[in-house]
Amino acid sequence: MKKFLVIGNPIEHSLSPKLHNYWIKENNLDAIYAKLETYDNDLPELCKSIKKGDLGGLNVTVPFKKSIIPHLDILSSNALRTQSVNTISLNKGHLIGDNTDINGFELSIRKLNYDVSDKTVLILGAGGVVPSIIFSLLRMKVSKIFLSNRTKKKAENLKNLFNEINILEWGDLPKFDMIINATTLGLNKADKFGIDFSQAGQNKLFYDVIYAPFQTEFSEAGNAKGNLIENGLNMFLFQGQQAFNIWHNVEPEINKELIEFLKKWKYEF
Repeated sequence: MKKFLVIGNPIEHSLSPKLHNYWIKENNLDAIYAKLETYDNDLPELCKSIKKGDLGGLNVTVPFKKSIIPHLDILSSNALRTQSVNTISLNKGHLIGDNTDINGFELSIRKLNYDVSDKTVLILGAGGVVPSIIFSLLRMKVSKIFLSNRTKKKAENLKNLFNEINILEWGDLPKFDMIINATTLGLNKADKFGIDFSQAGQNKLFYDVIYAPFQTEFSEAGNAKGNLIENGLNMFLFQGQQAFNIWHNVEPEINKELIEFLKKWKYEF
């Protein structure tokens, strides 16, 4: 039986094991998927475990999407461009780092039937998923990208990867069409942004990368003004679907039955 893991810290909120084990069962595969709270010094051994055959592969979440890279042999073009890895597999003895967040984000936007071309986007956060979002937005021909992070240095580091972005002070709200919460603020109910989102106005898209819990301070602020709200569920599903295909050479189905299954695990829609 092949074992797969999602690694991160924090990791208790992750629904990846529920998702992947559902697909494993649906496709009659001899595999199991679990989550593991991980620390920096665990990364070398986890990668060695894949090479030894003890693990079939890894999903990588915050805060290891960049720090895992030195332990890998080859990066896909997407992972190389974004310096962000969320999926690791073994191919001919080589550890391959891939990035399925890019397509996951793009497909979630398409599912909304929301045209981002020529739009102005504000991103809150500078963590591991943000390079993927920036790259996706540029591919979708947005007009302008603003970025704000509580630690400004991290935001400035991203400008070395993407010179097109404009860095703002935390709390500044320019005129925008779409705002993305790519921070961890919202994973805990007590989290506070310290930003007055009421200034944003109406007819905006509030996109929260967080998918559990469904309601966060960010999404509630957008909803209070009647804006379009989207959380990270579809991005989560689409990136997971691509990772599953990389490991098992099977494209699993995303359907109503899957959504109902996730609801049983206290996912709040």
